[in-house]
Amino acid sequence: MNSRTIRVLLVDDDEDDYILTRDWFHEFQVANCELEWVYNYRLGRDTIAAHRHDVYLLDFRLGERNGLELLKEAIDNGCSAPIILLTGKGDKEIDIEAMKAGAADYLEKSQLTAPLLERSIRYAIERKQTQQKISEQAALLDVATDAIFVQDLNSQILFWNKSAERLYGFTSEEALNRQAQELWQEKSPSSLQQALKSLVRNGAWEGELQQKTKLGKDITVESRWTLVHQFDKKAQTILVVNTDITERKQLESQFLRAQRLESIGTLASGIAHDLNNVLAPILMTAQLLESQLKDERSQRLLPILISNAKRGANLVKQVLSFTRGVEGNRTLFQVKHLVLEIKQIIKETFPKNIELNVKIPQNLWTISGDATQLHQVLMNLCVNARDAMPNGGTLSIFTENMMIDESYAKMHIDAKAGTYIVVTVSDTGVGISEEILDRIYEPFFTTKEIGKGTGLGLSTVLGIIKSHGGFINVYSGPGKGSKFQVYLPATDAIEPVENLEENLPQGNGELILVVDDEAGIRDITKTSLENHNYQAITASDGIEAVALYAEYRDKISVVLTDMIMPSMDGITTIRTLQKINPQVKIIAVSGLAISEKINTAIDTGIKAFLAKPYTAKQLLETISNVKSTIP
Repeated sequence: MNSRTIRVLLVDDDEDDYILTRDWFHEFQVANCELEWVYNYRLGRDTIAAHRHDVYLLDFRLGERNGLELLKEAIDNGCSAPIILLTGKGDKEIDIEAMKAGAADYLEKSQLTAPLLERSIRYAIERKQTQQKISEQAALLDVATDAIFVQDLNSQILFWNKSAERLYGFTSEEALNRQAQELWQEKSPSSLQQALKSLVRNGAWEGELQQKTKLGKDITVESRWTLVHQFDKKAQTILVVNTDITERKQLESQFLRAQRLESIGTLASGIAHDLNNVLAPILMTAQLLESQLKDERSQRLLPILISNAKRGANLVKQVLSFTRGVEGNRTLFQVKHLVLEIKQIIKETFPKNIELNVKIPQNLWTISGDATQLHQVLMNLCVNARDAMPNGGTLSIFTENMMIDESYAKMHIDAKAGTYIVVTVSDTGVGISEEILDRIYEPFFTTKEIGKGTGLGLSTVLGIIKSHGGFINVYSGPGKGSKFQVYLPATDAIEPVENLEENLPQGNGELILVVDDEAGIRDITKTSLENHNYQAITASDGIEAVALYAEYRDKISVVLTDMIMPSMDGITTIRTLQKINPQVKIIAVSGLAISEKINTAIDTGIKAFLAKPYTAKQLLETISNVKSTIP
């Protein structure tokens, strides 16, 4: 607002209302305004036609005719100054009709105060100035990066800039004089109604809208609406400025999903650690009893116990795979071998009404990974595809080489620039709804019937892929089938030939120090070692282990220590033992066999890592390998 006097005309047939308004102007110096009064419709029309005032206040009731009619007549006769309608009651129908006709504002007389009147006049003048600037700079709108358009209160498009053409795909000729809802489909029509109400009430609105382009692409825009006047000779219009934030929202969604999965993974890791400590003594005790109890009942029941303990351990490994992937044996190999194995399994086991389509290029690059884990990934995706097509359909497995650049990497939170092998598993099944799509990687989340799914399949898939340095994209919709694209980093190395494992011998009376805060694990490990020609002593924590090692240093062949213990944890225990004897042979043990734990332990110079729960065979093989290493 500048300091010059604002000339205001009041058209009101009630002299008392005029006197009250005049007193407000004098007493409070409302908006630096000078007030003039006329008392009937005819005088109001003639005075407005003279264009001598900056703002007009029109009472709704003016004898036989009303202020709304005067408003419309004034605008039709070329009045460009802001007009504010004064109503005796809060009649929303009249208010909305006034705004559509071109009113700058509407005020209820029973609620009117000097400050409210001042704000309304100031706002009307500021909006008029804004409208003038928009008119003067209309040519600049076409070079703006945001989509800018003008529509009337009935949603008819009056102006459409070049950026709007690029964003929505409609040319200016296609968009002009059409209804906005004809150009795109709003995801939530009710939000538009709320936005319009807010716009009429406050003169402006901003928020996010979900829309579709001419080609059917889903976009998210940050939308800002402002009421303006006299655009293209229209009394009341809406200036809309839309910024495309689709990519930003996608990255935010990926980031929030990653945070949520990380939190769930942290919780799962803690549970997995405790479960492994429970399962380890059960499994080893059952194996020990199986070799000692030869009666028919024991020989029948113990294998059931062992089998279910191993099953529980495998379930825990799936949870750990989700938390960022269990570190497996990495070798160089061709993905085509996995795909061909999966192809054979599908042909032999899947229903005949599912058609299989496989494409593998001849020049497919090599990857470094755990073939067993990646087999599990592809098999899981194919089984899910099968379940999504109960009445049959087409299951496709395509592989390809792909070079990802920095631009693509910026669009996906887990991607890095480089070479990748892409394995696409797609189906023509029922598809996945948007609400479910955001949760498919959460552990224990499943849409399958009870007993037909644990909800760990896709969470395990995600964990394994991440542990290989890759990422996964999914595209799906109800009735549109699903497509999962697995990206795995490629390497230029040559695929080696695998070596067969050798059976390892038993002990020769060597002394093993077993360190674990779980009494059950200490006892069963000691018993298993003693049953295979070893001697064993145990410690319940790192402090006790250091004391025992100092006493029996010359006799202890190998130290087997847990990584997570109270008082003194595994890392501190290992480093303390190494200070006593730099040549000490140590096997680290943990119920959290994830890559971070393994790397931390390896950095200390340990000889091997053993994941809980371990079998007697795994324990003996690991100790035998460590014994044979040169100090």
